[in-house]
Formats: sequence, structure tokens, C-alpha cells
Amino acid sequence: MVNSISVLGSTGSIGTQTLDVAEKLHISVCALTAYSNIDLLEKQIRKFRPKLAVVFLEEQAQKLKERIKDTKTCVMSGMKGLISAAEIDSADIVLNALVGMVGLEPTLRAVEAKKNIALANKETLVAGGSLVMNAVTKNGVHLYPVDSEHSAVFQCLQGRPDEKSLKKIILTASGGPFFGKTKSELENVTLAQALNHPNWSMGAKITIDSATMMNKGLEIIEAYWLFGVDADQIDVVVHRESIVHSMIMYRDNSVIAQLGLPDMRIPIQYALTYPGRFESPTGELDLSQVENLSFSKPDYDTFKCMSLCKKALKIGGTAPAIVNGANETANRLFREDRIKFLQIGDLVENALENVAVTKADTLAQVLQADKSAREFVLSAVK
Repeated sequence: MVNSISVLGSTGSIGTQTLDVAEKLHISVCALTAYSNIDLLEKQIRKFRPKLAVVFLEEQAQKLKERIKDTKTCVMSGMKGLISAAEIDSADIVLNALVGMVGLEPTLRAVEAKKNIALANKETLVAGGSLVMNAVTKNGVHLYPVDSEHSAVFQCLQGRPDEKSLKKIILTASGGPFFGKTKSELENVTLAQALNHPNWSMGAKITIDSATMMNKGLEIIEAYWLFGVDADQIDVVVHRESIVHSMIMYRDNSVIAQLGLPDMRIPIQYALTYPGRFESPTGELDLSQVENLSFSKPDYDTFKCMSLCKKALKIGGTAPAIVNGANETANRLFREDRIKFLQIGDLVENALENVAVTKADTLAQVLQADKSAREFVLSAVK
């Protein structure tokens, strides 16, 4: 188990639950970062007393600095601050719960600083999978998945006798708020409807990704990099109850699943305590109280984002970064009431078809692809 942690994105859903786990396990917190929520960040600083606090927005960072001048916590801002939090000497592990592409460079810098990574920022692997995994291997560090689905696969794989024994990975999807809906029924859905997830409490961006099923498409790409399987070895099944978090199938067709209540503190804790198991703040799963465990095929036609992610993965290079960048921008435009729900998938598809795909051998190439995809979507909407 780790002794000290740096939490990137401490005021979000994953970040706050990470601090809950850290407190119960008596793990010290050496760095905290937020985008702009200085009210919550100040409370976290006074409770956990980190050496460093980062607010991405410079103006808010200055306000926080004034508010906590009675503490010993140093305040920084911007990408420079995030990188400092990622590289901080006293951290045994860096938990990256940032939202979006902003998480890629801090992940790379943390790995280069020989830090183990607990990764909840899926865009890091979606856009820069080759860069990150090569850096992990080169620097001899560990990368532990925090997403509930990938943590489930990781846990199931602990009994794997050898790499050839794995036949496929089966990612479960809740289906979001619009499971079973047709395209015509989704034509005029509202932001409030899209944010009404049936099982999980998440940030707005991720919740919309769940509604479009882009979240699952991104997880397919993430699984490809995490577990070293071919794209065709990754399946998705809709499981509305969110009790089975994912499964693996072995070569003999035996299926192993990881089950638990829909609570992110289990995968967070496992990433921080691997390979140990400790008492959890999460409630106990009572299967006698679960009326039904249902499974069905996803609708790849209505929810095209999943298919687009698979297509990008097979194209390779910067194609996944293009899909991710286009989606981040389209997702934001929907939340700003500038486009309709179904336009998210259409814009991602158009970006993949029109933005040039290059190699993804450097951070600069990945960031350029991301930038081009975002500019394409904004231009298309204008």
C-alpha cells in the first residue's frame, strides 16, 4: 500500500472519493489540484495539509493563495502547476482524475519522474496510448486502472496463467439514460435528460459521454492499451444494473466477472493498495437483494460513437486523438446548448473523416491532432 499520494483533479467526483479512501487508509496527501473550485479545494487543503495545491485558472489561484496564507501549502496554477503536482518528490503514486486531454502531459511527466500512476483520466490513453505505455515500460513504473470497468478486468486477470490464455475482454455498459431509444426519440433530448444517469454520480462531461455511449468507445481504446489485446478481442455488453463491472473470457470459454455495488471507491482503493485487499468504505453486495442481472447487445447504429472509436483504433496513429478531441468539443457545445444531442456523434464522425491522421510518436503530434479536431468541430458548427 502507498504512503503518500498526489491527486490531480481532487475536487471532482473521483478526486473526492479518492480522498475519502486515503483518509480511511491513513494515506498522506502531498498535492491537490483543481480547475477552479477553490471553495472545496480550500476545505481539502485545511483537512489534508498538502505541500502543494494547484488551481488551473490563474485568477482563482491568486484568490486561493490569499485565502490559505495562514497555511504552509504552496499554490501554483496552469499546466506548470499540474506538472509540479505530477512530479512532486514525496508522492508514491499519482492519481490522475483530470477530465480531458489536459491529463496527458502530467501523466507523461509523472511517469518520467518514476511515479506509479493510478489512472482515471481515460483520455490520456485514448489519445496518447503508445506514448504513455512506452514511457511506463521505459521507466519501470506501474499503471493501475481506476475506471470501474478496467479495474474489473485487471482484477479478473489476476488468475491468468499466461497471456495466451485470454480469449476476450467483455466491458459492461450501463447504457446510460437513453438505453433502448431510437434516433428519432433522441432528436430533441435535453441536457437535463442526458445528465440523468440511472446508476452513477459523475461529472457533467463524463455523464454526457455515457449518454452518447462515447464513454464506452473510449474505454475500448483504453482497454486495448492497458491489456495488450487486439481490438477484435474487446466486446461490449449492456448491463443495466451496473453490478457486474466487466468480465473476461478465457480460451476454454470460462468467464470470470468482478461484481460489486456501483461505487468508485472499490477500484480507487484497489489501485492504491494493489495487490492487497483492505476493508472498504463501500457497502457489501447482497445478491439476494438483487432482483435481476440483465445483459443485452449495444445499439451501435443509434449510438455511433462506439463504432467510431473502434474505427479510430483500427486506423491507428492520431485517429483516436482526433475522435477524442472532436468529442470533447462537441460534448461541451451540447452542454452549452449550441448543438443537439445527436450532433455529437455526427461531428465526431465528420472529424474522423476529414482531419488528417498522422503518426502519434511524439506529444507534439498528438496535441496537434487534438487541436485540429477541436478546430474542425468549432468550424463546422459555425
